[in-house]
Amino acid sequence: LNQILTEMDGFTGSEGVIVIAATNRADVLDPALLRPGRFDRRITVSPPDREGRAAILRIHTRTVPLAGDTDLQQLAKITPGMTGAELANLVNEAALLAVKREQDAVGERDLSDALEKVQLGAVRPLVMPQEERERTAYHESGHALLGMLQPGADPVRKITIVPRGRALGVTLSTPENDRYSYTEPYLRGRIIGALGGMAAEQVVYGVITTGAESDLEQVTNIARGMAGRWGMSERVGRLTAVPSDAQGAYGLSAAPTTLDAVDEEARRIVAECYEDAVRILTEQRPRLDALAAALLEAETLDEEAAYRAAGVPREATDQEA
Repeated sequence: LNQILTEMDGFTGSEGVIVIAATNRADVLDPALLRPGRFDRRITVSPPDREGRAAILRIHTRTVPLAGDTDLQQLAKITPGMTGAELANLVNEAALLAVKREQDAVGERDLSDALEKVQLGAVRPLVMPQEERERTAYHESGHALLGMLQPGADPVRKITIVPRGRALGVTLSTPENDRYSYTEPYLRGRIIGALGGMAAEQVVYGVITTGAESDLEQVTNIARGMAGRWGMSERVGRLTAVPSDAQGAYGLSAAPTTLDAVDEEARRIVAECYEDAVRILTEQRPRLDALAAALLEAETLDEEAAYRAAGVPREATDQEA
């Protein structure tokens, strides 16, 4: 740091030198670096939008032979939030898959499988007992069905009960368009969808398992954000009680009574959403059974097959509650 500051102190306006730097941790930069006369103009580079992702994919596939069925626009559509480096890694994974399959070109299937590996984790060889497979199928079907039925929810792209990474099954949902802000009903829908696995186990088996651990982490973060960061609780009010880096500084930015209120409101939000999840799945039990049966038979369902198995019209999901 001292070396950079010393070097920059030597510049005057006549050299015609512009110093550019990049970081993904602007919060830890020394203030001396950012004062006027040094790195004083800041440009925030957000993840690319759909057209940007399509252009980045075209660049990274220039030296990769593509099959005729490859649609980079469609791939860009289902990869919201991915950065250039992640898209480059996606193309590389697809190329490796094509080589393993002794193909001359990278096809749609290679890119789809590579996306699954990047987003969901690598397939884990694991032989599950039939009872465990059925429970996992109902768990993932609960996530998926609630995602299909919630107004404005992100469409379900794929469901699988093939173990990946640490998960025994995965439901992948991505939005139709890039989102930059979220409404309270959308966030409640996210919580209801995330609780769908636990709710399905409750409805079908009357007990819950440890399989909802990652779901509950996601639910906790959203509910705490709603109550303590985004002003979506009347009791807490329109203030930020929980900082964005909640893992490290949680509890240091507000009075203890305010933080207690945030926790109580988060619990209330989650409890209401869980009741909704159980109610919807109880009412839609035939669809839940049909989707779980299809998942047990095929192990992996893409978007079209999943909506067809559940008997939910794809175009009607925005209106149906």
